[in-house]
Amino acid sequence: MSLIEFHLPKTIAKALNLPANSPKRQQIKVLKKLLRKARFTEFGQTYKFDEILLSRHAGKKFQELVPASDYNKIYNEWWHKALDGIPDVCWPGKIKYFALSSGTSEAASKYIPITNDLLKGNRIVMVKQLFSLRNYENIPVRNIGKGWLMLGGSTDLQKGPGYYAGDLSGITAKKVPFWFSPFYKPGKAIAKTKDWNKKLETIVEEAPNWDISFVVGVPAWIQMCMEMIIQRYNLKTIHDIWPNLSFFVHGGVSFEPYKKGFEKLLAHPLTYIETYLASEGFLAYQDRQYAEGMKLVTNEH
Repeated sequence: MSLIEFHLPKTIAKALNLPANSPKRQQIKVLKKLLRKARFTEFGQTYKFDEILLSRHAGKKFQELVPASDYNKIYNEWWHKALDGIPDVCWPGKIKYFALSSGTSEAASKYIPITNDLLKGNRIVMVKQLFSLRNYENIPVRNIGKGWLMLGGSTDLQKGPGYYAGDLSGITAKKVPFWFSPFYKPGKAIAKTKDWNKKLETIVEEAPNWDISFVVGVPAWIQMCMEMIIQRYNLKTIHDIWPNLSFFVHGGVSFEPYKKGFEKLLAHPLTYIETYLASEGFLAYQDRQYAEGMKLVTNEH
């Protein structure tokens, strides 16, 4: 079954059909949506979200009433409460997931709240990026519905008192939507593995059983994985085992330093698709073939 034959959830399908609008208007619309959702939280009450919503210029009023904060400030004043299980701090309800990001001078790791609304917004942007492939030329569309190898952090998250914490890629993989599960590799069992070397070894062992068309991940991780597969099975290129491999979705770092070595592992060129997915949200993605930049996401979250 092809991926494009699936009937997407109504909320996602609706979002994909939103008409284009100016970035500024889109951002103000998103701001008001967020303010309405969070106005009864402790943060929303403290910084008068209701007053901002009544203002004719919500963007300017928001800037006036809500102070800019670095991570340490907002964590010490607000987010630590959510980590302690207190509901309705900055967002309605309890926060179940926290993404661990690189630390600060005051802490080994940063705990970034990951709400269900954020994850849903990220999924919508992912599907938008997938649908943007309709604008690409001379790509093997039939391969889109084959296997997607998504290489990331463990889905076996660190358990805290009322929350789970881990790498964003691990949280995302743990919350893979049901309609994507048939295509998702390495699968839930392997994705749960915490030991990185053991995870790679298992993927290498399973590689002949998969028909992969997409590889998704940080360039260094994907390159290492493909090199191990080629070495293990004494192949010339990765296409000897995955002949339908056609797309590489990458992000996190620039691909240019890896490109020359990466392409030595291929029998034919791939379509490269860049993304900018951070713990704070899905910020941008490449929506045009050969584009050197990415399209800002201005109408989600």
